[in-house]
Amino acid sequence: MNYRKAILFSAPSGSGKTTVIREILKRFDCFEFSISATSRPARAGEQDGVDYYFLSPEVFEQKVQAGEFLEWEEVYAGIRYGTLKSEIDRIWNNGHAIIFDVDVNGGMNLKKYFGIDALALFVMPPSVKVLEQRLRNRGTESEENITKRLARSAAELKMSDRFDVTIVNDDLEHAVDETQRVINNYLAN
Repeated sequence: MNYRKAILFSAPSGSGKTTVIREILKRFDCFEFSISATSRPARAGEQDGVDYYFLSPEVFEQKVQAGEFLEWEEVYAGIRYGTLKSEIDRIWNNGHAIIFDVDVNGGMNLKKYFGIDALALFVMPPSVKVLEQRLRNRGTESEENITKRLARSAAELKMSDRFDVTIVNDDLEHAVDETQRVINNYLAN
């Protein structure tokens, strides 16, 4: 297998992409998860270097200016997320292919960068109502943040056709099985 391949998962917040990714990582031993960097503070239970690389806004900006990011975006006012070039090197040096969990714009930017060496998957919620319920059920977001995420989600859902494959996450087991099938087909080529 070509370990210089990448699988890009993008979706609106609350679509279940992180859950799908966790299940896919259990089924494939050739992949390693790319840990994104963020300028937001860690939430309860999150660990630096495991969930994200938590950087102060100042350090994040220094890394932007130094050209250390493959891609980055200010997703919400004052909150940035990005992919460090060093993370790509780390995973490839470990002899693994990369799985990314990125927002929709990040997914499109990474697809442009990797070209045919990337499979871009869009995880679609069954409906906007289900998406909203999932965000509320998390219990980690303020009403203001839920409103911001839902507004952003509306624009992101319109971009699903820019991805190689759309996986509808209406039933987790089915979505994971379908994702596994799509990845197997991609890796076979």
